[in-house]
Amino acid sequence: MFAIRHYSASAPTSAPTAASHPSPHATWRRAGGRSAARPGRSSPGSRFGRRAGLGLGGWLAGVAVLGLLLPQGPLEAAGGPNPPPWLQRPLSLADCLNIALEQNGNVLKSKKDLEAAHGVVVQTRAIAIPKLQASGDYSVIDQSAVERLSFPSIPGLPADLAGIEPSNHRWSAGIRLVQSLYEGGRMLSALRMARLTKQQALALHQTVLADTTTEVQIAYYDTLLAAQQIVVSEASVELLQKELEDTLRRFNAGTVPRFNVLRAEVELANARPRLIRAKNAYRIAKNNLIHILGYRVPSEAVEDLPLELSGTLEVEKLELALPAAVAQALERRTELAALRHSEALRREGVVSARAGYRPRLQGYAGYGWRSPSLTSDIAQDVSGWQAGVELVWNIFDGSLTRGKVLEARARLDKALVETDDTTRHIELEVRTAFSNLIESWEVMESTRKVVEQGTEALRLARARADAGTGTQLDVLSAQTALTEARTTEVQAKRDYAAARARLERAIGAYGPEPAP
Repeated sequence: MFAIRHYSASAPTSAPTAASHPSPHATWRRAGGRSAARPGRSSPGSRFGRRAGLGLGGWLAGVAVLGLLLPQGPLEAAGGPNPPPWLQRPLSLADCLNIALEQNGNVLKSKKDLEAAHGVVVQTRAIAIPKLQASGDYSVIDQSAVERLSFPSIPGLPADLAGIEPSNHRWSAGIRLVQSLYEGGRMLSALRMARLTKQQALALHQTVLADTTTEVQIAYYDTLLAAQQIVVSEASVELLQKELEDTLRRFNAGTVPRFNVLRAEVELANARPRLIRAKNAYRIAKNNLIHILGYRVPSEAVEDLPLELSGTLEVEKLELALPAAVAQALERRTELAALRHSEALRREGVVSARAGYRPRLQGYAGYGWRSPSLTSDIAQDVSGWQAGVELVWNIFDGSLTRGKVLEARARLDKALVETDDTTRHIELEVRTAFSNLIESWEVMESTRKVVEQGTEALRLARARADAGTGTQLDVLSAQTALTEARTTEVQAKRDYAAARARLERAIGAYGPEPAP
């Protein structure tokens, strides 16, 4: 049995590489903690991106072999609609990861799979462990079925010696220690299979932890994106509202026609649905994140949950060459580790199946009691020690062993094909994630100056309109372009953050440290 621990060591700030990884005892430092002025904004000290390297991989490596003594089950809200304490403060990405790795449903199910695998390990090793057996029986037979021994009548002998009258009640009891001495190679194979089963179960659990980590990161970034889209939409509505007020003043002054007022009203009306949709997307994103964290929202809760995040969409550029990324993925991906253990298990399955061609030898020793055969008094007993060996060899078993060997070999071949196919799939996943990372970085870089240029363009359009050399169309077009630029900028930041998280998952950055 194992238990999850929380660490307080700071994670490194370097990006993941194929050659350098932090200590597996390092984990995320809980950062932030200050309430944001607007949803999704926080202090720069809580930025997760520059810490999303292999520090998380080292932390997950420790968590992967722990965690069976945690309270099981989804986190319930204490006192009905009252949210838990962690929902009443701004959450950093590290906070969300800690909560999810304790409460996420997939993680909890994976822990149960670990317990089940431990049971399989115990069963597999049982063939090599002595067995202590106790037995007993009691039977009654018909008097006519009891054999009797009669002696000829001899003068001078007592009458009770005329014969032997056995009892029709019979019983026996005993205790025996049995040890397998030779099982055709299955004993050593069983010990190897137990070790491989444990390693495979841990690799599968580490895969679930890595998947959950990536899922939490993307949901966190989606929530931050939705919050920023509200900010952009509110700014757009505010700009258009000011433009409408300015146009109304000019209309009242008789300097612009009624058409300009109507156009400004239409533009403002068109901007409000975008704000409404942004708020709805934010509500949905928060619900999705809370679901991934393993919190069951009470039915009495309001539709807009009081969840605030202290992170940002700012992440550092990941410097990693594609060949190094592919090599790191093939070395660190826990899916491949689980498949390699599966291959080894299938090979041991062939060994176990071929053991049916060989004899089995067992030794035993024990003590037994039984009713006597030559007296009718069942209260008496005959007892004593006994020991021996037993040899069993199925000379012909109806081709049962042959069928088992054929099945085991076919399963081994399938495991080899599956490993090769998964290897190629992981290489494709890394190349795709790497290409998406390049695209998202280039898009984000191209949008860095657009907002500044759009803001300046709007200022110039208003100045020209005030001077009488520009039109209302120029101002509205500049406002629309600025809104699109802000939207594109926050979307590009989110896309890069998500692309980096997916690439880190693809290269196995959230897996255990490779063996030296």
